[in-house]
Amino acid sequence: MEYPPVESGVAKIASGDPEWRNLTAMDEYYQNGPLPTWIGWYAHHLPHWFHVGTAAFTLALELVLVWMAVLPRRFRIVLFWLVTPLQIGIIISSNYAFLNYLVLALGFLLLDDDYLAGLLPRGLREHAKRDPGEASVSPAAAGRKDRWAAVRRAFSFSSLCACALFLLWVFYVIAVQMVWMIVPRFPLPTSPVSALEPFRIANQYGLFAVMTRGRYEIEFQGSNDGGGTWTAYPFRYKPQDPRAAPRLYAPYQPRFDWNLWFASLDNWQQNRFVIYAEERLLMGSPSVLELFAGNPFPAAPPTQVRAVVWQYWFSDREEKRQGLWWRRELIGLYAPAIERQADGRFVITQLPASGQRIRR
Repeated sequence: MEYPPVESGVAKIASGDPEWRNLTAMDEYYQNGPLPTWIGWYAHHLPHWFHVGTAAFTLALELVLVWMAVLPRRFRIVLFWLVTPLQIGIIISSNYAFLNYLVLALGFLLLDDDYLAGLLPRGLREHAKRDPGEASVSPAAAGRKDRWAAVRRAFSFSSLCACALFLLWVFYVIAVQMVWMIVPRFPLPTSPVSALEPFRIANQYGLFAVMTRGRYEIEFQGSNDGGGTWTAYPFRYKPQDPRAAPRLYAPYQPRFDWNLWFASLDNWQQNRFVIYAEERLLMGSPSVLELFAGNPFPAAPPTQVRAVVWQYWFSDREEKRQGLWWRRELIGLYAPAIERQADGRFVITQLPASGQRIRR
C-alpha cells in the first residue's frame, strides 16, 4: 500500500486493468516486480485463492479500510495492525527501497501514547507514565518561564495555521487529481494544481495501477572476437544467473538495476542511458564498471558491447530442486550493438530487429 492509499486504489480501478477487476493482479506479481526476493519465489507458488485474497484485501484496504484512520481510537488501532503486517510482507517479498519503511513509520501515528506505553516493558512503562512534578523555582525564573511559554504558544499557533494551510492545499490537489482520474473534465479550479505542480508533491500516479504482464531483463555483453562470443557483465542486484537466489536488500535502492527494469518495458530510444552505458563500457569507465558486480574484461575494454533482453519466469518446484530459481528465454537485442573505432568514434554494428516486440 502506498500513500495516498485512496488515490492508489482509485487508480487501480480507473485504469481499467482487467487483472484488478478480476482479482488476478497478484498471480504474477511476485515474479514481475522490479526486484523480487527469494521469499517472493515461495509466495509466487502459493495457491491461487491466496493471490485472489491478497488482491481483494489490497483494494479493500486502499478504498475502504483506510478511512478507519479518521475514526475513533479502536478503529485506528485495528488499522495499524492491518497495515503493519502487510508492509512487512511487502518488504520481505519485494525490494521497494525505502517506500514501505516509510509507510511502517507513518503507521505508528495511528497509535496514541497510552497504547504505545502498553507495548513497553513494565519498567519503562511505569517510567513513561510517571508525573515528574513541578520543581521549586525562584519568582524571577518563574516569570521568565511564563514569558517563554507565551512565546512558544504564539509560535505554535502560527506554525499550526501555516501547516493547516499547506496541508489543505495539498489535500485539495490530491482530491482534484483523484476526481480527474474518474471524470477527466470535471470542472474544478486548476490554479492551485498548477501552482503546486513544480514541487511534484501530487499527481495521478499510483503504483501498479496496471500490472506488468511479464518480466524482462536487460543484460550488457561484451565481445573481443567481432561478435562471435559474448560475455555478460554481472549485475549486483537484479536477476541474471538463473541459479542465483534473488536477495533482500531494501531499504537500499540500486537505481541502475531498478531503472533497467523500467527500461525493459519500453524501447531504448526512450531510455538513452542504456546506449550511454554501452559507450562507457567500451571506454572502460570506472564509475560505470562500479555499477556491476565484476568486470569480465579486466585487461582492457572489449571491442564491442551490446544490450540484449531476456524474458524471465520463476522456476517451478521441480526446477527449483535442481538449483534453478529462474528460467529465461533470449528475446534479442534491446539496443544497438556498438564498437569503438581507433579514432574514438562509436559505430553501430547491429540494430534490434524492427519487428521485435516485448510482450507486456
